[in-house]
Amino acid sequence: MDKILSRDGTLIAYRRRGEGPPVILVGGSLGTAATEAPLARLLAPHFHVVTYDRRGCGSSGDSSPYAVEREIEDLAALVTAVGGRASVFGMGVGGALALEAQASGLPVDLLAVYEPPYTPGPSGLRYKACCTSRLHRLLSTGDRAGAVELFLSVTGVPADMIARMRRAPLWSDLLAMAHTLAYDDAILGTGAIPAARFASVTARTLVICGGSSPTPSRLASRALADALPRARHRTLTGQTRDLAPQAVAPVLTEFFARSVSLRQAS
Repeated sequence: MDKILSRDGTLIAYRRRGEGPPVILVGGSLGTAATEAPLARLLAPHFHVVTYDRRGCGSSGDSSPYAVEREIEDLAALVTAVGGRASVFGMGVGGALALEAQASGLPVDLLAVYEPPYTPGPSGLRYKACCTSRLHRLLSTGDRAGAVELFLSVTGVPADMIARMRRAPLWSDLLAMAHTLAYDDAILGTGAIPAARFASVTARTLVICGGSSPTPSRLASRALADALPRARHRTLTGQTRDLAPQAVAPVLTEFFARSVSLRQAS
C-alpha cells in the first residue's frame, strides 16, 4: 500500500485501482481498505478508485487526541493526491464522515452514502446516548472485546455469530481497531442528523438504503436525503446493512459517471 502524510503528520495507508475519474471509498466501522476491495475491483474498470485505512485502522497511523477534523484532513490529503477533486462513496459511518468533510468544503464532485447510522427522534437519541455511555465505559476499562461486541450487537449481528467471530482469526484484527469505535461515535455526535451543518453540502448526493434493512435505518436515510440541499434517495431491493458490492456497484457506476460531464462543463 502507498502512504500519504495527513496535515497533522499521521501516515494514512491507501491503495489505488483503475484509471479514469477519481472515486474515493470511505469505509465504515472496523473496516479497512481490504474491506472495500471487492467494491473497488468492480468500480476499477470505470474509475480511478482509492481505498484507504482510516486512522487507527489497518496500516494507517494514529494520533491523540482524536478529533473529527483530523479525519476530514485525512480525506482531504487523499483528494489532493488524486488531483484536487474526487467523487466519494461512504459506507455506514464512512458516509457520515464524507458528509462532514463536504460540508466543511472538501472539493467533491459527487457524493454517495449508504445508510449513515443516524438515530433521529427522541427514542433514537436516547438509545444513542446509552450506547455512547456503554462504549466509553468499556474502552476506559480496557474491555476492547466488550466494545466490539457492543458494536456488533447494535448493528444486528446475532449473539451466536458473534461467538463464532470470537473464535475466528479476524477477531484479533477487530480488537486492534476497537478504540476507533469511539472515533465513529464522535462523528455521529448525538445521533441526530445535523441539518443546519449539512445545509452547506453542495455536492449532488445520492443517499442509498437497503430495502430489507431495519425500518429505522430506512427512515433515517430518507430523512437525511430530505435534509441535504441536492440529494435524492434510492432503495436497493433486498439489501441490508451488509451491502453486497455487486448490488451497489452498477448504481455507483451510473451515478459517478456524471462526474465526467460535470468536469467537462466546468
